[in-house]
Amino acid sequence: MNFITDYKLENYILNTNWQDLPDEVQNRLKGCMIDLFGALIVGSKSGQFAAGLKLSKTVFGSGDIAVIGTNDRLSFAGAGSAMGHSSNAYDIDDGHNITRAHPGTSFVGAILAAAYRQNVSRNEFLTALLVAYETTIRMGAAIMDYYNYAHSSGTFGAVGVAAGVGRLFGFSKEQLNNALSVAEFNAPLVPGIRSVEYPSMNKDGVPFGVMTGILAVLDTECGFTGNKHMLEADEYRHYLDDLGQKHQVLDLYFKPYPCCRWAHPAIDACLELINTYNISSNDIKKVTIHTFKRATMLSKIVPKTADEAQYNIAYPVASAIVYGDFGFTQVLEENLNNPDVIDMMGRLEFKVDDDLDARFPSERICKAEIQTIDGNCYISRECEPRGEAKENIGIDWLSDKFCRITRPVLSSESQDTLLKLITQPQDLPIRKIVEITNESLGFK
Repeated sequence: MNFITDYKLENYILNTNWQDLPDEVQNRLKGCMIDLFGALIVGSKSGQFAAGLKLSKTVFGSGDIAVIGTNDRLSFAGAGSAMGHSSNAYDIDDGHNITRAHPGTSFVGAILAAAYRQNVSRNEFLTALLVAYETTIRMGAAIMDYYNYAHSSGTFGAVGVAAGVGRLFGFSKEQLNNALSVAEFNAPLVPGIRSVEYPSMNKDGVPFGVMTGILAVLDTECGFTGNKHMLEADEYRHYLDDLGQKHQVLDLYFKPYPCCRWAHPAIDACLELINTYNISSNDIKKVTIHTFKRATMLSKIVPKTADEAQYNIAYPVASAIVYGDFGFTQVLEENLNNPDVIDMMGRLEFKVDDDLDARFPSERICKAEIQTIDGNCYISRECEPRGEAKENIGIDWLSDKFCRITRPVLSSESQDTLLKLITQPQDLPIRKIVEITNESLGFK
């Protein structure tokens, strides 16, 4: 490989200004912040966050940085690591189809910790998010091509952490180049498909990607040196050709349900039939899901953990049929043994549709067929996941999702307050938003 260091990426990361961004990009970033804060809030109630908090306190130590979901104050590395555990805990965060991964969750914890430490404004935090998104998505495409393997979010997010945190820490372009190189070289090569087939807290490798990115930044400050990163290679420099003009953040998709994206169209297809024809779960004899092969490979076991509930297709579909929705409440471990949901799982069948499979991954389509006890058969239209980039998802959609997902843990008054702080035209300190978030969760 031939590498050229001209600092194009580093100059973009360091010199991008909030006031120069188009309105649609500014609005999208506020929407991303709404979505990511929702993920951090509900994620703070997870076992994954509890483990991450314990690890962070043990390994990285205490400090003066607030962490969403706890009274504990930690060091920068500790706070970033802890929130790196919570951000992806319930698989409710944004995604991007080029990398088939979740960029936002893979760096938000570290960037929020850095923003709090540096006492920057909301808009500077949002700008750091932007450069992290643009770096992560482009680097993800290069890494997947280089290794010819479907890695996942933690792999690419390590580099996004270095980008966003390096900017907030005031790195020189040389320091930033080094941090990006160290993060990319040492990024965890997460086997994404295994996380789907064998659900666990390993998931998308986000916590370890966050920690790698943090260590790359801190080691750069200590004098550790790397050499070259993938986007400096001749084979991959073209991913930077449109940097600053084409905003990949506008091509994100957003998830209405806390489970693997591949299960979403099956949920919507079933809910559409149930709502259209007023079908009760007690009326159903059998449900057949016609979909693409990858979706049928998702776990169908009766889940015992929150992770098994998310990387699953039978449990989310059955829960949606029984409850009329699939949200944060349905993935809490104390709610996984609902006998009605378990019974419904036994009435589900999943079939590969060759036509729908041929359209994957550019399209992820599903049809549902519901047979009722009285002999009727209802077939849905072709459904694809809601929240795709082509829908031009805006702040209203994301605000509605935020309220629906956080309803079990936030009052409507707290929801409204946080949404106003994130979306209002006037800038304000990021520390204020974090502290009000914690107060809303009962932490001072």
